[in-house]
Amino acid sequence: MQPAASVQACLTGDFLAPVFARYPLEVASAHGVWLTNTRGERVLDLYGGHAVAALGYGHPAWTAALAQQAQLCQFQSNAVALAIRARAAQRLVRFAQLPDMRVFFVNSGAEANENALRIALRTSGRTHIAAIEGAFHGRTAALRAKVSRRTAAVIVEPVQGIAGAVDLGREFLGALRSRCDEVGALLIFDEVQCGVGRTGHPFAANLHGIEPDLLTTAKALGNGFPCAALLMSAQLCAQLPVESLGTTFGGGPMACAAIEAVLQAIESQQLLERVRHLGALIRASCVVGPVCAHQGVGLLVGLRTTRPARQVQAELLECGILAGTASDSHVLRLLPPFILEDEHVELLRDALRELPP
Repeated sequence: MQPAASVQACLTGDFLAPVFARYPLEVASAHGVWLTNTRGERVLDLYGGHAVAALGYGHPAWTAALAQQAQLCQFQSNAVALAIRARAAQRLVRFAQLPDMRVFFVNSGAEANENALRIALRTSGRTHIAAIEGAFHGRTAALRAKVSRRTAAVIVEPVQGIAGAVDLGREFLGALRSRCDEVGALLIFDEVQCGVGRTGHPFAANLHGIEPDLLTTAKALGNGFPCAALLMSAQLCAQLPVESLGTTFGGGPMACAAIEAVLQAIESQQLLERVRHLGALIRASCVVGPVCAHQGVGLLVGLRTTRPARQVQAELLECGILAGTASDSHVLRLLPPFILEDEHVELLRDALRELPP
């Protein structure tokens, strides 16, 4: 039996590396769009675990799919064929409306992006990678200087997340696509945060009508089950020899069951339409109190605040609403589940109205 002090240390998390900043909130359970803390109080989740909980919590079809797959076969490596893996890949390509793409399943958004960059360097023989920063928005003239014939690839979030829900827009992304074509560089869309329906379209690539050479996605793809995918053009895929990429857990049957269930729910519940409606409703009704403007697309929303966003975030949490912040200190970032209802937006609006401007 452990000493009382040791038990208390375990309960208070003393054995966890203190590498994360945490909200003053300990979650005991969750259902739908609501979190319940350890005191039994409900908190409206407008952050979705960093844009992950697209279907909310306890979604019956998603839960059933995982339970069924766990009973059938919880894991096999990519060395053996699995019907669930083949189905998930097919469903993802069809959902993405990018029929020329092929899928490589991995574990996380970081791993998807690392593999995208690896493929670009390997297939091009070049050594330069360009990444688009928030301050680059709209500076199409600078593309010629930054993207040259030594550039293997350009990686960009078409709707930037941590920057504060910044939509780079069709004009800029189109110019970027043209410049990449001109110099023979690959275009990589990082849709880890903005993909899988969060913009109200399958991907921001669809929203803006720009087809990248590679597209990475994660977060909402598994609704909380760790998984990610790298979509690449068939032309690129043909250049990769067998065994050129590897992953132990990517494409595992549990992850693929989660992916299949998420995509099926988005389609069958018409959640893309809901995302577009709710995003528009938030932008139309929540510029009140300390919020002076809005930005973003769909349910990747940035609410610009007149005072530091962290103050507003803390005040909303006191009202029972969890929101996020961004690298822009005056942007409150919302990444709620797609199953949000109008009444939940009204709760946010009313809470913001009561806060000091």
